[in-house]
Amino acid sequence: MLRIGDFSKLSRISIRMLRHYDEIGLLHPDSVDDFTGYRYYSEDQLPLAGRIQTLKSLGFGLSVIKEIIDKYEDTAEMERFLRVKRRELETEAEAVRQKLTLLDSTLKWLRKDGNLMDYNVTLKTIPERYVASVRQVIPAYDCEGMLWEMMNRELEPQKVQQASPCYGMAVFHDEEHKEHDPDVEIQINVAGEYQDTEHVRFKTVPPIQIASATYKGSYEQIPRVNEAVANWVVENGYDFDGKSFCIYHVSPGQTSDPEELVTEVCFPVKKK
Repeated sequence: MLRIGDFSKLSRISIRMLRHYDEIGLLHPDSVDDFTGYRYYSEDQLPLAGRIQTLKSLGFGLSVIKEIIDKYEDTAEMERFLRVKRRELETEAEAVRQKLTLLDSTLKWLRKDGNLMDYNVTLKTIPERYVASVRQVIPAYDCEGMLWEMMNRELEPQKVQQASPCYGMAVFHDEEHKEHDPDVEIQINVAGEYQDTEHVRFKTVPPIQIASATYKGSYEQIPRVNEAVANWVVENGYDFDGKSFCIYHVSPGQTSDPEELVTEVCFPVKKK
């Protein structure tokens, strides 16, 4: 039998944690001296302690580890637990990747002295257009790709031809920024007459006056671009007048490098 200190050294688990494992029913001492209260562990418990440490290193919480330990010999159940954890870690890794991209973008911006006028804001009118459109509520803004996949799939049978200028855009119909379930419409300019499909509608969009700024790089820059446009609108005596939208001059469908994206951030405006 091993005293708790010796078992702690051999298992590489602190005495404090061994006591906690005992309290939550994860790893009980093999025996406890009724007179002294000393806890004793068996050498046979070292493999169990090792399993607990391995599962902790994989990111499992103690409550889940307790459930896993009970099914450790069941290969199918173990694989299920591990696959669930893998998906969780992939989600966390993607969140970290996005934060790193934002940090890199911010560092690049700071090297330019943080000058908002790096974004050149212009006033122009987009002429009337005939477009293919898909509008839906989607889980989040970064799920916009599902709309483009839907459009491409439904337009293919009709061999729809894009019109010049050839770009896609996304219109944001909500009155506010939405953390979840935004109402987003995508459009492409098309030439010719076509039949509506299950999700795609063909329509004429009237001319619209906008203040816009075009920039190159990742979408993490959009808040700063928005700020530059807002400053221009206020300083030049205009009011916002409609739904904002983005024109994708170089889209994720054309490049996998976020730094090669070219986006025009557009706000309809009218003179005060």
